[in-house]
Amino acid sequence: MADEAYCVGPAVSAKSYLNIPNILDVIKRSGAQAVHPGYGFLSENAHFVEVLDNAGVVFIGPGVHAMHAMGDKIESKKIAKAAGVSIIPGFMGEVRDREHALQIAHEIGYPVMIKASAGGGGKGMRIAWNDEEALEGFRLSKQESMAAFGDDRLLVEKFIDNPRHIEIQLICDGETALYLPERECSIQRRNQKVLEEAPSTHLDQATREAMGRQAASLASAVGYKSAGTCEFLCDSQRNFYFLEMNTRLQVEHPITEYVTGLDLVELMIRVAAGQKLPIKQEDIKINGWAMEARVYAEDPRRNFLPFVGRLQHYQEPTSTDGTVRVDTGICEGSEISTNYDPLISKLCTWGPNRNVAIERLAQALDRYVIRGLNHNVCFLRDTIVHPRYVAGRLTTKFIPEEYPKGYKGHVLTPVETHHLLATGAVIDFIEQNRLYRHADPPSSHVYVVGVENQNFRCELHEDDFNTFSIVLTPTAGGESIPVTVKHSWRPGQLVFEADINGEQRILQLFGWRNYGLQLQFHGTVFDVTVEGEYEHDLRIKYIPEIQTVDTSNSLLSPMPGTVISVNVKPGDKVAFGHELCVLEAMKMQNVLRSTRGGIISKVNVVAGAKVDVDAVLLEFQPEEKK
Repeated sequence: MADEAYCVGPAVSAKSYLNIPNILDVIKRSGAQAVHPGYGFLSENAHFVEVLDNAGVVFIGPGVHAMHAMGDKIESKKIAKAAGVSIIPGFMGEVRDREHALQIAHEIGYPVMIKASAGGGGKGMRIAWNDEEALEGFRLSKQESMAAFGDDRLLVEKFIDNPRHIEIQLICDGETALYLPERECSIQRRNQKVLEEAPSTHLDQATREAMGRQAASLASAVGYKSAGTCEFLCDSQRNFYFLEMNTRLQVEHPITEYVTGLDLVELMIRVAAGQKLPIKQEDIKINGWAMEARVYAEDPRRNFLPFVGRLQHYQEPTSTDGTVRVDTGICEGSEISTNYDPLISKLCTWGPNRNVAIERLAQALDRYVIRGLNHNVCFLRDTIVHPRYVAGRLTTKFIPEEYPKGYKGHVLTPVETHHLLATGAVIDFIEQNRLYRHADPPSSHVYVVGVENQNFRCELHEDDFNTFSIVLTPTAGGESIPVTVKHSWRPGQLVFEADINGEQRILQLFGWRNYGLQLQFHGTVFDVTVEGEYEHDLRIKYIPEIQTVDTSNSLLSPMPGTVISVNVKPGDKVAFGHELCVLEAMKMQNVLRSTRGGIISKVNVVAGAKVDVDAVLLEFQPEEKK
């Protein structure tokens, strides 16, 4: 969509987006007068700003002093304390080594948070509940921080249990610091945000104003210019503590734009051009509610492990009234690789109130077509209709508390089962009439349809061009269920929208199988069996035998990535929980531990090796059968 495009280097970020000489060369060749750094990479790099200043190029962001002061978590806490901002108890300095980390943890008291002084985005962060976890957290956070930010300094602070993550958006021109309505960012996994909304259900107006005034005071203390965000942790009593300041535009800025009507990027550009802010604090109001869902290439069923692959089909949801917004940098055919975060897009919706915004987000997720790789649409769809989420009772522990055994997919209600089966029958009927070109297609069919080991006799009658009357009768016995499906679906379309018994339903035709079809419903893909007899053709359907491979004696890679270290060798005896190796994917360090005791028989990888998902990293000696 750009008028001009320049390559800044190969895919590896250290050789491209973090390569300042390469970027400076593009600036000179293009004749650019200013640079907007986006969300990550060099967006919080004070050295980059200095290079641009020396080159006479404007950086669309804060100045060197403010960035250095606020971008460093240690320095920012000292300034915040001096500015009268509430801060989390912790060590106000750099952690020297392992022993120092333990000493600080003991002084503060467990649990503690160990995190990188530089950067953000959840990288270089670990919660420790005891000495063992503190030592491991120190090691892994240090490695992640160096890999992501080129800076391995760490800090340790008290971990606030059951907190809500709430942030205040700022826009400043060096003289005036304005605070905008808060964003709730409590739904997180691995310290990275998944769902955000503005405003928060938790804050009252007094708390909102108090947080805003403290954030603006902190920005004024360093002469801040441009957009920035102060992040806070807020407890159940609305006590709040300064967490950090992100000296850049946030990924979730669209929802603030939705509820304020302001264009934050435009304001950043105006401030960078030397203009004063055209608004005052009293001009900023909250209009309606906005939601943002981060659509990731990851597998929610495997603890949200990142996923790589190519987008074979990609179709974004849209709206004619501007209430749905999709921010993305990919298109059909794009590849999600291990070089960057696996973020596909930011899906945002607006409504006059929270319930409408959630409903629109659910419908948009249902219409979002992503094929070719695993993604988290199913989890997002399930979460936003969760009773606790709908009630607004959120904390950063929402995911582990509500999905303690991990996410397994949407669980169908009886009504949803009937609607899913009726949809499968309708799609199959339409497809078969098209494929087999019946001269005089029958208006009625009798099927046996099934899903999740539930089978129904399905009598389907075509009332008119787009309306079907269906009677479902459980094959195991029970009352018949009448279903009416009014639709506008045509063969070749992936999204099936219909009025089913008076309810609006949006499903997706995920694919065909020789025993039926696959339908995506509430984000989860279900296998629907369809078996029937036709007057003009005979289809023989069968369910193929599932071939299983014994991997009980193997450690498989849960994701594609790079092996950072291997901590065992053939012949080593290990116990449950023993660290076997460390795998890096999407700039995150993941410790792979033994899920059993035994003896290592074979190690198939070395440090530095790149591996695919399910690659056999090492093998155990088979256990002797008793």
